[in-house]
Amino acid sequence: MPRSLIVKLGAIGDVIMTLPAAFALHESGHEIHWICGRGVLPILELYPWVHPIPVDERALLQSSLIQRLQTMIGLWRKLGLSHYDTIATIYYDRRYQTLTLPVRARRKILLRQGDRALDLLPNRHHTDEYARLLVGEDAGPVPDSLAPIFPANLPPSPLPPPQRMRIVLAPAGAKNLLRDDALRRWPAESYVSLAGIALEAGYEVVLAGGPDDVWIRPYFEHLPVIDLIAQLSLPQLLALFDASAAVVTHDTGPLHLAGITKTRLLGIFGPISPWERLPRRPGTAAIWGGEGFACRPCYVAGNFAACTNNLCIQQVTPAMAFQQLQVLLEGEPASPFVVVPQPPPGAFV
Repeated sequence: MPRSLIVKLGAIGDVIMTLPAAFALHESGHEIHWICGRGVLPILELYPWVHPIPVDERALLQSSLIQRLQTMIGLWRKLGLSHYDTIATIYYDRRYQTLTLPVRARRKILLRQGDRALDLLPNRHHTDEYARLLVGEDAGPVPDSLAPIFPANLPPSPLPPPQRMRIVLAPAGAKNLLRDDALRRWPAESYVSLAGIALEAGYEVVLAGGPDDVWIRPYFEHLPVIDLIAQLSLPQLLALFDASAAVVTHDTGPLHLAGITKTRLLGIFGPISPWERLPRRPGTAAIWGGEGFACRPCYVAGNFAACTNNLCIQQVTPAMAFQQLQVLLEGEPASPFVVVPQPPPGAFV
């Protein structure tokens, strides 16, 4: 049986968007091994066809030189003198290739800017781009986009069944070990206003997020929301989303986690095109702020423009978000859709 090795430590969204391509390889007869960070390991463990090889990404990326070398050598010992049909290092940085230095492979893939075959092409969904890189284009054009891969088993929801319709907000996020991408975050004040509108309309509102998201708690102290930030494992977070009516968030890990559940999902975008990131399954939608902004989108190959004020995503108001949330809750669109709000008359963009 041919074997493929994927090198993608994180982040959550990138790992989830790589899963459909990995599954396509698996369906074609490949055994899938995956070098991953400990942070995303609980996600990959939900897919029995993936053989994860965890590495301490914090020690690898943020520790002293000696600790980095020790972590690298520990990984090499796990890999041994393995042989793979394909090694796909889903990074532009060549240094990530050192993770598989002792491993032999017939084909090695590394992202490379300016090379059409190895670059992530703009305005195409990253799921399809990862599939193009991993599976190849030998079969010719692929008319159908790849859908998210749902996990096999989820734990019970951490909350009892709601008495009212439950809405989950993931208002922080957009932060990982290496940086904080605040430009793609919808303002905390907008989430607070949306929570207030939803509560007044009779919904139950739950806050969700990871340990790095506790900074946002004080914004909601005056509202009767259920705060589960930093209290759930990733499988429990998936179970919460799966048992809720809808999730609202921006382009961050919870967006992609919600995409592999059956909840309705509303994503709020600005500097990044939703056509590249929004999970493509029934019941998902996005609002893309910044119509008329010549600089939108400004995210290319992992980098944003030198911007200090994300007016594009601020163009999305809480009232707009609640209106589209109701559209989702009243039905289940067969395919994702994107709403582009018009700027107010006379606005300078």
